[in-house]
Amino acid sequence: MSLNPIRPWRNIERRKSRQIMVGRVPVGGDAPISVQTMTNTDSSDVKATLAQVIAAAEAGADIVRVSTPDESSTRALREITRESPVPIVADIHFHYKRAIEAAEAGAACLRINPGNIGSADRVREVIKAARDHGCSIRIGVNAGSLEKHLLDKYGEPCPDAMVESGLDHIRILQDNDFHEFKISVKASDVFLAAAAYQQLAEATDAPIHLGITEAGGFVSGTVKSAVGLGNLLWAGIGDTIRVSLSADPVQEVKVGYEILKSLGLRTRGVQIISCPSCARQGFDVIKTVEILEERLSHIKTPMSLSIIGCVVNGPGEALMTDIGFTGGGAGSGMVYMAGKQDHKLSNERMVDHIVELVEKRAAEIDAAARADEAVSG
Repeated sequence: MSLNPIRPWRNIERRKSRQIMVGRVPVGGDAPISVQTMTNTDSSDVKATLAQVIAAAEAGADIVRVSTPDESSTRALREITRESPVPIVADIHFHYKRAIEAAEAGAACLRINPGNIGSADRVREVIKAARDHGCSIRIGVNAGSLEKHLLDKYGEPCPDAMVESGLDHIRILQDNDFHEFKISVKASDVFLAAAAYQQLAEATDAPIHLGITEAGGFVSGTVKSAVGLGNLLWAGIGDTIRVSLSADPVQEVKVGYEILKSLGLRTRGVQIISCPSCARQGFDVIKTVEILEERLSHIKTPMSLSIIGCVVNGPGEALMTDIGFTGGGAGSGMVYMAGKQDHKLSNERMVDHIVELVEKRAAEIDAAARADEAVSG
């Protein structure tokens, strides 16, 4: 539960789910909502794929998925899983033997699309491989690849069809005494995905993987994902998320984190509160924020920074942030520390000085956290 006794209207009561492990990352229960992405390199190219995995991990990805469509990619997966800083999920389509090979290669989780993996017997073989090699499984239902008998029954992809597909495959896992699984019911239609996830959340206690599939390009896909995932997360549904964009996987991670940060469900790095700018601005807000986002991207310590162009809203926003800068007149503005006026600063020195202040404050927060751990440990 996201508990805020001072501002109860910010509380989010998360759906109760059981917990599984994806490698060393807990998913479900009271674990933080994890952020995932997927590589888009040729999976048989170990160097390129690992570079993308590492970049995603540095951006904050907790888990990375790698497609394994052929034997060359499952062979490469062995080295990728060995060198990866985060657990790797093997993405399986059409050929169940790739799932078995991926489990043997060290995948932490196998993503199976029940609409195209094959017969129940083949799924059972995959279950055995997962159990033997300590893999979890994600049942990945997708509106675009539902089983023919469900499309015949319902006439089109709909929430009932998607949830029925998911529950059918949950039964196969449970009948084989396998319980280390999570499930998704993705669609590119926000309404369809949200309705399916809401129905699924009531039908199972399995951890839920959230996503709006094929959401689109960076801008349109970000908006679509924020609407769909934000709505579900606000309702307490979701244990791990993947934002699907036609963009660099690093951007998927950043957007995913921003969605979680906006709801107070995860904190990582500097959250910049900034105004859209107007004729009152005492400096170029848009350009300043753009530069600060880049120069502060290495900070992982949770912090808040307000960058406001004038004194109309600046002092009020600064009250609620760790560090703030409010534009004034004559080429200078006011720096706020912990909500209080601290010192004046010229616009020309603003960026460098704010970066220094943030880095110093981050070091102080980290040192205090280490001291607390030493005392409690």
